[in-house]
Amino acid sequence: MRGAVAPIAALLLSVAILLMGNGLQNTLLPIRANLEAFTTLDIGVLGSSYFTGFAAGCLLGHVVISRVGHIRAFTAMVSIASAVALAHALATQPWVWWPLRATTGFCFATLYMIIESWLNERATNENRGTIFSIYNTINLTVITIGQMMITLGDPNNFPLFALASILVSVAAVPVALTTAPAPAPVGRVKIKLRRLYRVSPVGFAGCFAVGLASGAFWSLSPLFAERSGLSIAGIALFMSVAGIAGAMGQWPLGRLSDRMDRRKLIVLACFAAASAGIGMGIFNDRWDQGILVFAFAYGIAAFPVYALSVAHANDFVEPGDYVATSSSLLLIYALGSMVGPLIASTAMSVVGADGLFGFTATVHTSLAIFVVLRMTRRAAPPEEERVGFAEAAVAAQTLSPVDPWQEDNGEND
Repeated sequence: MRGAVAPIAALLLSVAILLMGNGLQNTLLPIRANLEAFTTLDIGVLGSSYFTGFAAGCLLGHVVISRVGHIRAFTAMVSIASAVALAHALATQPWVWWPLRATTGFCFATLYMIIESWLNERATNENRGTIFSIYNTINLTVITIGQMMITLGDPNNFPLFALASILVSVAAVPVALTTAPAPAPVGRVKIKLRRLYRVSPVGFAGCFAVGLASGAFWSLSPLFAERSGLSIAGIALFMSVAGIAGAMGQWPLGRLSDRMDRRKLIVLACFAAASAGIGMGIFNDRWDQGILVFAFAYGIAAFPVYALSVAHANDFVEPGDYVATSSSLLLIYALGSMVGPLIASTAMSVVGADGLFGFTATVHTSLAIFVVLRMTRRAAPPEEERVGFAEAAVAAQTLSPVDPWQEDNGEND
């Protein structure tokens, strides 16, 4: 393991510091927005703005990388993201924060593109799973730590914004000082989105639906938790429990999906997530620990659906197309995440805080029904033709620049 990690140690250290700062921002901003009397819709647009920038980064981030290389692009994106973190504290109006969050989304999409292309180039077939498992573990750990950092200060004051900015800034140092060679230029992956739907309607719909629900969850659940009566520490714990549960559910469900029709697990996970969301709305004000119990149940059921959907889609493409398919599905996820916070915030404005999980339950139930209908139209691929979940999970984490309008002469119906 040491031999696999040594060439990318500086990059992994940068990732840890960077995502810690981003985890803090993602929890801090909805809380501060609520304290500043932003409307629920304003906060929904805030979440949508981040994913709008992220989708733009999926399409255009490669331009920056191609012009200046990985290391300079990394330091440039980190510098911009750090400045933006501070700018939120200088002007607390919704119309100022929206473009700032879009800028952050663009920066982080480009940063993920740099990080994951770097990891893929340094990995071999023998250690790729190990490297991405370490990367996943770092993501889970540091984002959780970042979320818990909200308890270190008052969201009304400047220091938490300064801390987020400091963390993002310091993340540039290990990469800037590394002596390891930078990876080759990022290549664009080309796949038509209409063709992608024909290849795997369930994979396409699953990633879009997960984007709708997860975009709403990450953007608005701090607001839900606050309006449910949780303290700042309680909000951080609520977010962390859901995230950790999601990570815990990935591999057991993924390994099980290698032995059965993945669509059955998607349906079960969706109904479980919908039930957890409904339970959250019914019991969060009647059972003191209920909100954490249902947060855990929601996370362990809802978050693995994305990887299961990607794995199912990759069952129908050639091995050389895994990264192209997964990168395009990530763009679909980002598009869903742009829309989800807007709809969910409207629901919360109409019916109250419970509208968030009413929306996610509707999304998960609708996806489950769609998948059941598709199961009557198409048989599952034979077990020997399926890509292993571990391989698909690695591809699902790889963000390559996508050209969704590129003409594709191949057919794969």
